[in-house]
Formats: sequence, C-alpha cells, structure tokens
Amino acid sequence: MRIPRDARAIVTGAGSGFGRAVSLELAKRGARVIVSDVNIASAEETVEQIERASGKAHAMRADVREADEVKALVDWSVAEWGGLDVIVNNAGVAVAGRVGEVPLEDWKLEIDINLMGVVHGCHFAVPVMRRAGRGWVLNVASAAGLMSAPTMGPYNATKAAVIALSETMRTELENDHVDVSVLCPTFFRTNIHTSQRSSEELKKVSEKLVTKAKWSAEEIARVAVNGLERRTLYILPQTDIKVLWRLKRVMGQSFYALVGRAAARVTKAQR
Repeated sequence: MRIPRDARAIVTGAGSGFGRAVSLELAKRGARVIVSDVNIASAEETVEQIERASGKAHAMRADVREADEVKALVDWSVAEWGGLDVIVNNAGVAVAGRVGEVPLEDWKLEIDINLMGVVHGCHFAVPVMRRAGRGWVLNVASAAGLMSAPTMGPYNATKAAVIALSETMRTELENDHVDVSVLCPTFFRTNIHTSQRSSEELKKVSEKLVTKAKWSAEEIARVAVNGLERRTLYILPQTDIKVLWRLKRVMGQSFYALVGRAAARVTKAQR
C-alpha cells in the first residue's frame, strides 16, 4: 500500500545523512515531515531544503535517549496534523573497538541511542497508528546487525536488537494494518563516521569505507521508502549484503573464520 500524499511523518536524526535524505524523499512523495534532530540548527536546514522543493516540514529538537522528547514529537503530530502515519527511527551513533576495550560509558551511549531511541519511537508511535488502523514503521538498523563484524561489538549488538524488535513488531502488528520494515544497508556515503567513538586507526578505516562507497544516502532513502510501501520486512539495498547474508546462513559458524580473515586484510590494506 502506497504511503498517501498527505501522510504525516516523523524522522529522527534528520539533520544530515540518511535522515535528511529520507525526509526529502518522503516530502517529495507528498508527506508532511517532522524533522527531528538533537541539533536543531541541522534540523532547520533540512526543513529549508524541503520547503525549497515545495514540501511541508516542521523542525523539532529531540534527544532520542529521552522518552519524553520522543513522545513530544508524536504528540505534536497528533495535535497539529491530526495523527501520525509514518515514523522513521533513524538516529544513531557508531562505537567501534574490541569487547573489553570499549569503555562502558560508550556501550551505554550506543544502547541508549541506537536501541532505546528506536524503542521510544515505536512505543509512542505504534498505539497512535493502531488506533487509526494504518501506519508505516521504518527502523534503521545496518548490515552490521546481520553480519556481526569484528571490532564493532556495541554497534553490532544494538543493530541486531533493532532487527529483532522489528521482527517482533511485524508479527504483533500483522492484523492491525501497521507495516514494519527494517533497513540493513552496508556502506554508503554519509557522515556517521565523523562522530564515531573508536581508536584513530578504526576511524580512518571507517572514513575510507564510507567516503568511497558507491551508494549515496539519497539512493538508500529511495530504496528504503519503496521497500516500506511494498511491506518488505528486511530491506537490503545493496547486493553485497544480500550475498553475505545468504552465505552466512549456508556456512554457519565457519562463516566467521572467513569474516575474520577478510577483516584483517581490509584493516591492513587501509593502513
């Protein structure tokens, strides 16, 4: 079912990167978008871009770690626009490093933003959608949640949890006309590496992988919204993650010996 042209949407982490791209994509299709970001100036820049393209949007500051601030987004949509049709739980950060070496405060930050931010969005948005008898939920995870690459423990764990949450919701909401999709891209051109918490060596590796990626945030956003409308549970935009996910299921635990060797070669090549 296509998202209606007058849909009311919330996008978290929408001040840049994929969040900005998916906000613009939804607006292009006629949706009204609440552009949310912890950096209100960045959110307002996204709104300006939407309005220049004749779309309608409203900027709001929200730290997704705070349940009340996420609730305020949903409350505003209901009060000002009469309801809520779409939520894109996108806000996230990257923490990298070996288990046992990553500081516990970085683990907590990752869980609070990447997982609890999604939980907060779903917790407040889903009841509104169920009462209305329609809705679309897009939870932004990552190929990392499927592949569990080394030195990415905190990121992998939170993204895997987002996938599990999305699977659970898909079952729970099957008869409520509320569709749930989870986005699992590999590398694409965005700016998440600029705020990554990790060693300088891992930051350099991430920067090269992201900045040299073939896919843009705009291309990922287009695939994501198309997948949401098609009721696709696992949205895997790129060929590499489709192949790797299938290979993992075929090889079982031996897949991780292969991943370990490949990761070592990539790290060495990027130095």
